[in-house]
Amino acid sequence: MSPAHGAQPAQQASARLDNLTMSRKEGLRAMADTPSRRQPDQLLPKQLADLSEAALEEYQEDRSIWHANIGPIKTPQLEALHEDLWDIVDSNRQDGDKVKGAVAVDAFPGLGKTTAVLNFALKYHRREIRRRGAFTDAGHERWPVCRVGLTSNIGMKDFNRALLEFYAHPGRTSGTSALFVQRALDCVLQCETKLLIIDDLHFLKWQARNGKEVSNHFKYIANEFPVTLIFIGVELEKRGLYSEIDDSGDITLAQTARRTTPLTLDPFKVNDEQRRQQWRKLLLALEKRIVLSRSFPGMLADELSDYLFFRTTGHIGSLMTLINRGCQRAVRSGAELLSEDLLDQVKIDAASERARRALEPKFKQHRLTSKTQPTGKLRKEHSKAGAV
Repeated sequence: MSPAHGAQPAQQASARLDNLTMSRKEGLRAMADTPSRRQPDQLLPKQLADLSEAALEEYQEDRSIWHANIGPIKTPQLEALHEDLWDIVDSNRQDGDKVKGAVAVDAFPGLGKTTAVLNFALKYHRREIRRRGAFTDAGHERWPVCRVGLTSNIGMKDFNRALLEFYAHPGRTSGTSALFVQRALDCVLQCETKLLIIDDLHFLKWQARNGKEVSNHFKYIANEFPVTLIFIGVELEKRGLYSEIDDSGDITLAQTARRTTPLTLDPFKVNDEQRRQQWRKLLLALEKRIVLSRSFPGMLADELSDYLFFRTTGHIGSLMTLINRGCQRAVRSGAELLSEDLLDQVKIDAASERARRALEPKFKQHRLTSKTQPTGKLRKEHSKAGAV
């Protein structure tokens, strides 16, 4: 059996994960239940050349899918966020007559907040199913997590309909807003949902009529639904999550501030040795997940450390995009390794490209570096990086 075929069962098991959405319960369950992908075997250039045309095509497909789904990486930021989420969620075991504390994960784009929260949600889903079973005592499907994404013009009825869409409720197409929310509450109770994730909260126009309706509606949900609310968004405090809506005496959002714990994800920085070591460990962990026939230890952490930092400004979303697209080009072009010349041909987000113009000269002039001071401990990192 060729190395290309060796990864086939695991790849087939997750081959259709690209054709799902996390706004449907079936998509969330597929993500939670599908076994982890098996990393394709690392072939030397000669082994790659010896593959038949069919085996090579299959191997390239396996590598393409693998590199496109190379994360998430257990960074210090992700682990800290998960620890805080476990604290909050596991402490929200109050009886139904008490309001449960909410969470707001607030960070700039490109820092992986949605990825980190969904990764936590999948772990929570698996834990609850393992502990309590796939069905409730009453015989209903158990859905520990519900996720809803907001749009810029969403109203209260639209939000309630989105809740029903997640559960595929037959009454999601017709009815009043009041009926929709009662049906949604029935779904939450019958399916014993404990986490309600509301993504892209920054799309909500707080000062518009719809924004006020929905933000007031969150208070109702917090009071009446036995769930932990997890909001995800950008600059939520600035947009009004923790402030009063206006001067008319409406204190709904002020109450939200008392009940909501803000959490964040920070970009990587290289302004001291500890942060440089964190950046290096991230790159070492990524190296172990790259499947290119000419890759080598230190390809990222030694040869490309500064380059990757000023290309992405320490934003892990931009970094993962650059690595993914770079690997796709390296495979397609036959280069089979990552270099500055190759990565310079790869385009990523506009924010990173703008920031590069200001940051790159500081590295080129040796006024800033991402590289750590050499120590005996750091020389052993390549063999230990898989634990990151």
